[in-house]
Amino acid sequence: METHPDIVAMRQRHELAERATSTPRAQAIETFALLTGVYLAASPWVAGFSGLSTLAVTNLIVGVAYALLSGGFGRAYERTHSMAWAACALGLWTIIAPWVVAGNVSTTRTVVNNVIVGAIALLLGVAASSVAGERRPPRPGRRMAAP
Repeated sequence: METHPDIVAMRQRHELAERATSTPRAQAIETFALLTGVYLAASPWVAGFSGLSTLAVTNLIVGVAYALLSGGFGRAYERTHSMAWAACALGLWTIIAPWVVAGNVSTTRTVVNNVIVGAIALLLGVAASSVAGERRPPRPGRRMAAP
């Protein structure tokens, strides 16, 4: 049973996932993404635009979702790094949210805050996707190349 091709392939994928998440680059991306999500959730009160209640609630929800998503990158690499595109989508939404959610009520402070945080979130999502692409496990039945 130990030499069954499916079990061997599963072990190889697990080893690749462990190596990929243990690199300093991957850990830095995860840490910055988590901090970006926490800041985005708190940004209406930190940047001082809590008067725009719909945008404040939007930032709170998107920030918590982004932090939870990026927190999962380190815990369940195989399942969450393939979903790094969702982090990109949340970053893009953060950029356009002041116009979509708040409309003409947006102030310079809200726009600048959301554009900067959204751009950082988008770039971190792209970086997480690139880490996932670099460490793709081999398909079952194929031999793994030497590291």
